[in-house]
Amino acid sequence: MISSLSGKDKLQSPCSEAFSLVELLVVISIMSLLLGLLLPALSRIRAAARQTICQSRLRQWGFAFNVYAQQNDGYYPHIDGRDRTESTPKTDAERADYYFGWVDVLPPLLGEKAWRDYDYRQKPDIDTIFQCPSARLAPDSCYKYRPRRTGYFSYAMNSCLELDENCWAPHGAAGADWRMPSFLQSTTIKNAGRLILLFDQLLDPEKGYGGKAVNPTAGKYCGSYPKAFSARHSKSNGALGGSILYCDYHVEWQETVWKEEWPEDLEVPPLGDRDWYP
Repeated sequence: MISSLSGKDKLQSPCSEAFSLVELLVVISIMSLLLGLLLPALSRIRAAARQTICQSRLRQWGFAFNVYAQQNDGYYPHIDGRDRTESTPKTDAERADYYFGWVDVLPPLLGEKAWRDYDYRQKPDIDTIFQCPSARLAPDSCYKYRPRRTGYFSYAMNSCLELDENCWAPHGAAGADWRMPSFLQSTTIKNAGRLILLFDQLLDPEKGYGGKAVNPTAGKYCGSYPKAFSARHSKSNGALGGSILYCDYHVEWQETVWKEEWPEDLEVPPLGDRDWYP
């Protein structure tokens, strides 16, 4: 005869037993371990994606530089624009060269607004082609300017391409022999594959000058020199470096642009350095 289970027997059926405390702790431990392994991997994937976007944006700028040069007898735009010069002494409004900075004349070639056409306090952020998505601002108190109001640049153009009377003199230069034309004619470049055009620029003042001194104007200017290079993208071995657009419009990752033989007080590379001068 087949007997049915009593109510008591049903309650004690193995199928209805709950986890014991020990089993629950084991499950939690396994999940924590898996999360501990997964989160760093996800972080690396996100960082790699940001680096890919950064390099893609640099290539787009390279396309714009190339188009601009073709449309302007081979000449590149200026390093800076009038709205990024010092207010004292006041820049003469009639000096037309200051209206041809790269962040103003190139964006329309990419279907974007010129930098100066963005409203105050609404300058382009990391979601736009103007910025590297891995770049992050420090608190405003760290700067000598207000980046969140006036805007900031996480890319900089190589200022050695345009050394006129308003620029720093190259290391060891004397007299006026170092001065270059206000516009650079790209067709005169003989070392395009290694000549720096744009590069990842420093935004964290605490990491200025190779991490040896604070740079309170980090990100203020859209043209700069080697000390403003930022190492914010990592390679598989964990080394940090930055992305660089060269004058043949290819993009590379480099750990640093600083050279061991340069003195610590160097601001502008010596004339003839083929990475910085045409």
